[in-house]
Amino acid sequence: MTSRLWRMYADHLYYKWEKTYLWDMIEAYRRPKSFKPLISIYIAAFYTGVVGSAITEQLYKEKYWEEHPGAAVPLMQPKFYWGPWRVMHGEVPR
Repeated sequence: MTSRLWRMYADHLYYKWEKTYLWDMIEAYRRPKSFKPLISIYIAAFYTGVVGSAITEQLYKEKYWEEHPGAAVPLMQPKFYWGPWRVMHGEVPR
């Protein structure tokens, strides 16, 4: 039994290069892979970010209104932007 398994393994190694050579020849005639799954993932990620941003801003407004009832809500500072951020009287200066 052991010698038969070794024979099968040796045959597998010996004929493996033939299979590789055959598939390499056929590879040029295959259909190109579709971009549909990638585009679907990008669209889903974009809209997930849009919905998440809207929910975050609404929670920010509600929390601000609880602490300051009746006051105008200032602009929310961006979460993932660490550059200069200056707002004067609700508007970004030029």
